[in-house]
Amino acid sequence: MFEWIAQVVTYDLAGLEEGSKLAAAVWFFVYDVLKILVLVFSVISVIAFLRTFLSPAKLKKSMSKLKFGLGNFAAALFGAVTPFCSCSSVPLFIGFVKARVPVGIAFSFLVTSPLVNEVAFVIMGGLFGWKLAFIYAASGIVLGVLAGVVIGKLKMDKEIIIDKGGNEEKRVEMNFKSGFRFRVRYALRDGSKTLKKLYPYVIGGVALGAVIHGYVPQEFFMEYIGRYSWLSVPIAVLIGMPIYAGCSTVVPVIFSITANGVPLGTSLAFLMAVAGLSLPEAVMLKRVLSLKLLAAFFGIVAVGIILIGYLFNLLTL
Repeated sequence: MFEWIAQVVTYDLAGLEEGSKLAAAVWFFVYDVLKILVLVFSVISVIAFLRTFLSPAKLKKSMSKLKFGLGNFAAALFGAVTPFCSCSSVPLFIGFVKARVPVGIAFSFLVTSPLVNEVAFVIMGGLFGWKLAFIYAASGIVLGVLAGVVIGKLKMDKEIIIDKGGNEEKRVEMNFKSGFRFRVRYALRDGSKTLKKLYPYVIGGVALGAVIHGYVPQEFFMEYIGRYSWLSVPIAVLIGMPIYAGCSTVVPVIFSITANGVPLGTSLAFLMAVAGLSLPEAVMLKRVLSLKLLAAFFGIVAVGIILIGYLFNLLTL
């Protein structure tokens, strides 16, 4: 549906030439804005509806009782089976935050969801072998768990700046017996309020991603990654972060550059930075997180990706 609308807007209404850079950017912008806005409204509304059956305070208390990172592992595993890119993972992350899920556990999902999905896993298995595909998936899950645990230990709950419900949540809990219609109205109202707060950031983030997608080819960045220097892994992470794309889109590119001599770990660090740390994602998260928490999130995940890159380089020497 979204693809069809993007097609109509780009080629029928705007009359852009198929294959041009502008057409690619416009198609990407229309498709992703529609997809993410619908996801924001749908996911937030569904989670708000479910919250009327379970007290957020009780949910937070029960999740906080999970010891040894079990809650983080469950969230990371859930992220691994959801086929979302970095920006599409944000609405579900916001839903977790509004449901009072502990911050560290919510971040475990946000880290893992764009890094590991079944499409990228299958493509990677076919191109690089199933052993490396399993190691990559396990690395993404471990990174999600550890990043979430670290962020949870930092006690940065107050750095979440989006409204979590407050008095409205208490009113909902007092009106549980109001019936199905009340629950639906509350859910739709919460979805609409969140959408109104986020849509400028969604549009801004996707616009940035569309420009990069349409006018800056991924191969351009790869030319600047050193092939054998130990600095190539952090450089790959830094130049991968501005790009906005899903794992399944980038894996074939990774295969081609690896075949040309770039170490696999360096290539995978680039892939993970593209998938899990993008500027459009940062723009959207800025409405939800303080600059301090946003910087901590990007810094912790970037360090984790660099370490995974070095690990893969050692394994494939």
